[in-house]
Amino acid sequence: FTSVKLSSLRRHLKTHSDEKRHVCHLCPKSFRTATLLHNHVNTHTGNKPHKCSECDTAFVTRGELSRHRRYKHTLEKPFKCTICEYSSVEASKMRRHVRSHTGERPYPCHLCSYASKDACKLKRHMLTHTGEKRYECYVCQARFTQSGTMKIHMLQKHGENVPKHQCPHCSTLLSRKSDLGVHLRNLHSYLEEAVKCRDCEAAFHERYAFLQHRKTHRNEKRFRCAQCSCTFSQ
Repeated sequence: FTSVKLSSLRRHLKTHSDEKRHVCHLCPKSFRTATLLHNHVNTHTGNKPHKCSECDTAFVTRGELSRHRRYKHTLEKPFKCTICEYSSVEASKMRRHVRSHTGERPYPCHLCSYASKDACKLKRHMLTHTGEKRYECYVCQARFTQSGTMKIHMLQKHGENVPKHQCPHCSTLLSRKSDLGVHLRNLHSYLEEAVKCRDCEAAFHERYAFLQHRKTHRNEKRFRCAQCSCTFSQ
């Protein structure tokens, strides 16, 4: 990390510290900075000081307002990939995207060989070790480790209560018609420029087919030791 501002460097250095001196007076949570605490307290009080100038929506943080404006109003995607045509509304999404080129997986599981390019996916994975079931069906109170599993349960077991929209191209079930539209655009629309697999010569004009193909490489041990016969997946 580099910055022209000393204040930015000091703020960045706090991200490496485990010290959280700013304690919420309404719950046990604590935070590294006063700003993070202030934003958190707003979630308790319902205060949303950052109002959109183009619609009636308001947000707890300035960052949320900025993302809202880009998604809903300006459609600006300022973060552009230097390797392909991908661009993003958010810097965090761009960092995750770049890892799809580099193969970097900076979030390893300390209990098995799993590693992820995304911190959220690692958190989901850790639930497979702890057995914690945070998601509860509001119809029958069955509990699940992942929200996606709960949604599938809702659609399959309580179909009369939840509208069911089946993707015509794969087994995905969605609760809303708008979600089906997003799914079709993101995964099943034709891509003029084929997506190429980084591990073999395969190329695909549909993102869903590409993602299904990537699974075939998941447990593949492509890296061979030069000194013995051992092979590794990473």
